[in-house]
Amino acid sequence: MVLRRKRPAHETEGSGPLLKLENLVKIYDTGAIKVLGLKKINLTVDRGEFVAIMGHSGSGKSTLMNILGCLDRPTLGHYYLDGVDVAEMTPDELSDIRNRKIGFVFQSFNLISRTSALKNVELPMTYARVPKAKRVERAHMLLERVGLGARQDHMPNELSGGQRQRVAIARALANQPPLILADEPTGNLDTVSSIEIMELFRQLHKEGATVVVVTHEEDIAAFADRVIRFSDGQVQSDTLNTHHPGEGPVDGMEDILEEEAEDAD
Repeated sequence: MVLRRKRPAHETEGSGPLLKLENLVKIYDTGAIKVLGLKKINLTVDRGEFVAIMGHSGSGKSTLMNILGCLDRPTLGHYYLDGVDVAEMTPDELSDIRNRKIGFVFQSFNLISRTSALKNVELPMTYARVPKAKRVERAHMLLERVGLGARQDHMPNELSGGQRQRVAIARALANQPPLILADEPTGNLDTVSSIEIMELFRQLHKEGATVVVVTHEEDIAAFADRVIRFSDGQVQSDTLNTHHPGEGPVDGMEDILEEEAEDAD
């Protein structure tokens, strides 16, 4: 049985900021020395924001990403996800919240080989015990949404890098999580595919999703509405971005999707 952590009395699920970090500290104890990974981070991300987190290697951005994704725990302080303090959750509770509250998108796609695109998208719903008919219907709808309805029976090795990442995004949306967390989602893609994926994130953001992207690329961060830069385990800057590479579909996107549909026939 998974227990539910209590939330602050003034907040209910669906109210307040989606993400809230209070005096959050992460210390790595190697035995010989202790390394301060994050230093008293105070940060909020409101519902519906599109945020990019940037920083060089060792800046703390990956540590923050792991904590936001409930893959690691803070040493001190509090992390509230959708109003619930997850800092001291049990492994079972963390697993449950990852499945229900967070949609992950990784640089290496992390699709299951020898498993169709449709089955990959179904997987989070299987863990959530969604009835088969409903999860098949939703998986098909999500693949249509990302432009891959005609390729739902293809295996990952039969898809391009950009197509595999679109399957990963569809999978991230499977359980309708309030947070989409993307770790270097364009790191293994060419320029055209990278723009395509970031435009898809912008569309999801416009539809109300909260999107947090970790990247080291300035041109990728430019798609976000807010850019938070980390250095030495601290927030170096937190700025709004009003100029984006494009607000509409990528030039030629319709042609790309039409060509893919024709190839699938």
